Amino acid sequence: MKALVFNGPGKRNWEERPRPTLQEPTDAVIRITHTTICGTDLHILKGDVPAVESGRILGHEGVGVVEEIGEGVSNLRVGDEVLISCITSCGRCDYCKRGVYAHCRDGGWILGHLIDGTQAEYVRIPHADNSLYPLPEEMDRAAAVMLSDILPTGHEIGALNGEVKLGDSVAIVGAGPIGLAALMTSRFYSPAQIIMIDPDENRLKMAKQLGATDTIAQDPLEAIDKLTGGEGVDVAMEAVGIPETFDICQRIVRPGGHIANIGVHGKSVDFQLQDLWIKNITLRTGLVNTDTIPVLMRVVESGGVEPAGLVTHRFKLNEIEKAYDIFSEAAKEHAIKMLLTVE
Repeated sequence: MKALVFNGPGKRNWEERPRPTLQEPTDAVIRITHTTICGTDLHILKGDVPAVESGRILGHEGVGVVEEIGEGVSNLRVGDEVLISCITSCGRCDYCKRGVYAHCRDGGWILGHLIDGTQAEYVRIPHADNSLYPLPEEMDRAAAVMLSDILPTGHEIGALNGEVKLGDSVAIVGAGPIGLAALMTSRFYSPAQIIMIDPDENRLKMAKQLGATDTIAQDPLEAIDKLTGGEGVDVAMEAVGIPETFDICQRIVRPGGHIANIGVHGKSVDFQLQDLWIKNITLRTGLVNTDTIPVLMRVVESGGVEPAGLVTHRFKLNEIEKAYDIFSEAAKEHAIKMLLTVE
């Protein structure tokens, strides 16, 4: 089969690899029909995630068809079309029983990280019963791919960790795919104000279309001060993963507010505890658990949110290197999400 392989920082290749086989009774092998590229994949290529070894097939999002199942799989059948969660969950360990699937003792974020991932023609999924979701026939597959990672991440690590409430003021720093997903899912909780901060005017335009009340391209500290009457925001979300954007969040959160860090950080940040200790703020970080996939799937089915609108570029899977080139120049190419299909 063909797959996109990480061969060390700055190196990737679309190359021939052996088709995966069942290794455990709880495994399934999935034939990929749709996948995408995540900002985390770019962090891996930069060398920000040293646990990813050279030779690893990248990718942790996708939709596909069940080709093989182990004898221990009971909820799936060969031929089922399924959503692949970016988080693998055994469903039995102490973390899974607490709903913290991100830290499953035999799973978590392993696809495209510690085991081969979904940017390939086939992928092996451990603990298939707990890590795959049968798809409704009528669901748009482009929307379904967004349920693998970015929609639950924006919801869980953004809106829920930020404790967005009715009437809140929310600022999201970074209007990339994750920031926009956080915008879409924050709207479930009816905040009064959602402010998107990003230097890319094209992304801010999409944010407006998705429901942002205000957008800021330059001088965010001054602009937030004016928009909030000097009070700051109730919820500040970091959705980039660099020290500068984290610092903005520290400076714009109001007393009693919440900082939700969503971005993947490859460098240390300067935590302004000398200013924050007295402000009664809550700071939460997190790796998505994907426990909200079922409810988000129902919301997508009902038309309550339309994540397929995040797709700006479409390619065949064998054009994935071109897709990476464009996604790596997202501002120049006006790229949000890339949809890669085999069909």
